[in-house]
Amino acid sequence: MGEPWVARGAEGAPTRLPLVLTALWAVAVVLELAYVMVLGPGPPPLGPLARALQLALAAYQLLNLLGNVGLFLRSDPSIRGVMLAGRGLGQGWAYCYQCQSQVPPRSGHCSACRVCILRRDHHCRLLGRCVGFHNYRPFLCLLLHAAGVLLHVSVLLSPALSALLRAHSAVYTVALLLLPWLMLLTGKVSLAQFALAFVVDTCVAGALLCGAGLLFHGMLLLRGQTTWEWARGQHSYDLGTSHNLQAALGPRWALVWFWPFLASPLPGDGITFQTPADVGLVAS
Repeated sequence: MGEPWVARGAEGAPTRLPLVLTALWAVAVVLELAYVMVLGPGPPPLGPLARALQLALAAYQLLNLLGNVGLFLRSDPSIRGVMLAGRGLGQGWAYCYQCQSQVPPRSGHCSACRVCILRRDHHCRLLGRCVGFHNYRPFLCLLLHAAGVLLHVSVLLSPALSALLRAHSAVYTVALLLLPWLMLLTGKVSLAQFALAFVVDTCVAGALLCGAGLLFHGMLLLRGQTTWEWARGQHSYDLGTSHNLQAALGPRWALVWFWPFLASPLPGDGITFQTPADVGLVAS
């Protein structure tokens, strides 16, 4: 039966399919980049110093990207194993019938993860995991460095794509960029040309998506809100810019963006949260 004081989720783990599909797309991007660099036009012409700086930037971006992905997937934002029994008595906590447990404020049940999530923000479809209290920081950093990596890949592939587009008409160029699948099915482009256009398209679109997500969550970060609270116009936990940054990113909030393994412990536990009254922001 399990201990009644330990919060429990439904049996079974979240599906790994979204993560697998995302990984397959990442592999396709890497293979296309390697193909263009080795067999295609190659990288843009650069001097020795510029090439060294570009390689250092690529290594730094890749380490940050993989590091934040690992931290995001390893951090469990759910209530599994969290001692909640008795803590919500008289506190007005909600009761989750799926998890058979009281859940603290700002928590919510995820039908995909099949468990309640502490300070639930949303379910990330691309990585197949919820964004919550314990993995919000690597999620934000992941958006930043994913946008940087995708833009970098787009720049590296741009000479090959430019050479392909210059050899054809404007109509062909627009069709290849907007409808690469249709061009492939109608035999207008080779498989290699399709792969180049498709990867560049998805990299640019992915960079724009990550950039938009970073701007949106940056706004939420500064306001001390989750996506659910923003949609309902709630500002119950807005402690001011400085306190909001520390609550979500830890005391080294300005440095965690640059290195995923920097120690910056979160001040809370994901169960209780300070309000403006607790830090003296409410006028008497």
